[in-house]
Amino acid sequence: MSTFMANKGNIERKWYVLDAAGKPLGKTAAAAAVLLRGKHKPEYTPHADCGDYVIIINAEKAVLTGKKAEQKYYRTHSGWIGGLKETKYRILMQEKPELAMRVAVRGMMPRNIVTKDSLSRLKIYRGAEHNHAAQKPEFWTAE
Repeated sequence: MSTFMANKGNIERKWYVLDAAGKPLGKTAAAAAVLLRGKHKPEYTPHADCGDYVIIINAEKAVLTGKKAEQKYYRTHSGWIGGLKETKYRILMQEKPELAMRVAVRGMMPRNIVTKDSLSRLKIYRGAEHNHAAQKPEFWTAE
């Protein structure tokens, strides 16, 4: 009996929909990271990209618990002196909730080359509508 090793040829990818309405941003991001990596599958292989496609809807309705909306900042730096830009998460969730969700999911993925390919399968939408009905996505309910 030989050990199964997942690779590009024998991975079957499915499409899942996560609804972020009324749920904490971090819990939705953690569920998306598990699906993107493929850790919910019995044939999970850490060094192989065996995850699924994930569609996150209602990103603007995700909530931040506690005082995170006022105390947490999204920071970017241009690399130049004085190039630090800070935005409160309250403002970021109003203007770009898709970016806030993508940053949260990225923070829960490992820092390796597989993550870049995995994040390309993440689709985030502000509202309840998405244009991936042809792929027949399933709703992911386990949390």
